[in-house]
Amino acid sequence: VLYKEELGTGTPTPVTPEMERVKRNQEQISSVLYKEGLGAGTATPVTPEMERVRRNQEHISSVLYKEGLGVGTPVPVTPEMERVKRNQENFSSVLYKEELGTGTPTPVTPETERVKRNQENFSSVLYKEELGTGTPTPVTPEIERAKRNQEHISSVLYREELGTGTPIPVTPELERVKRNQEHLSSVL
Repeated sequence: VLYKEELGTGTPTPVTPEMERVKRNQEQISSVLYKEGLGAGTATPVTPEMERVRRNQEHISSVLYKEGLGVGTPVPVTPEMERVKRNQENFSSVLYKEELGTGTPTPVTPETERVKRNQENFSSVLYKEELGTGTPTPVTPEIERAKRNQEHISSVLYREELGTGTPIPVTPELERVKRNQEHLSSVL
């Protein structure tokens, strides 16, 4: 409501052919005007395929999907249905801790100890505590190559010792690309 207050007077601009084109496009895109001047359509015969699609649409409809449902056939409650029902109650985000009861203690096995130690190693806080001493390895040519590759990949060192570039002339194509980049820029 308030966006036109204190608007002031604008500077009139001449109507260019480009403005005319945009205006025509806007009229064609308009959700109000797109049906004006539509004219008469050509009737098509109703085919079996069209009937099938129409029936499917009626079945899919969120309003009509229960109309004409008829009477269902009751089925006995089987042990499998009981199991599924209990599982659904266990999956519930509200009910999964209700009536929890007491747990059954399990003995601490060597496997449990191993898993517990591994979990401590995976911890982002504890993984360097009590590190101990390492075994020195000889520096092989393969290790040297890997180290050089890591230096090239490093986000800090990749511009060090860059050297000088070769200047190239500014062509119309470069100008066009530069303008496009300015239009695509998320900053500008």
